[in-house]
Amino acid sequence: MTLLLRLLRTFGRIACVGIAGTILVAAIPAKAADSGTEPLTIATSTGVHEFAVEVMRTPPELEKGLMFRRFLPANRGMLFDFKIEQAVMMWMTNTYIPLDMIFIGKSGHVVSIAADTKPLSEHIITSGASVLAVLEVNAGTAAKIGLKIGDKVNHPLFGP
Repeated sequence: MTLLLRLLRTFGRIACVGIAGTILVAAIPAKAADSGTEPLTIATSTGVHEFAVEVMRTPPELEKGLMFRRFLPANRGMLFDFKIEQAVMMWMTNTYIPLDMIFIGKSGHVVSIAADTKPLSEHIITSGASVLAVLEVNAGTAAKIGLKIGDKVNHPLFGP
């Protein structure tokens, strides 16, 4: 991977200018809607809650997830697309951020919730049923928005 690609992945929107073989890097403030995220909403009894999520679709993306990250902004998350409904197992190895894991069926309804998962744990967290996707958000988010089993997650992954 080139240095420029590594910088872009690390710092988001970057302006890189080469001068005499030297790369000068200047950070450009990111816009509210990052190009690397997609909108997702969750409808609960407390209202509709908006998130910007990164969607993991490839095996390497699914494997890495939020590993090695030290921060996840509020109202952000990571959506794991498993392509087919199946029982899934997650863990927190090399994940430094405490998370809520929201297990979602193909209809977009919440099937189960693993709240306040322990960072760096190798404990296996199971979906408990067949799911199409898992949404990871900051720990405490599920409780804050009043999330319950059966609530609806809206994202193109789950159809209209």
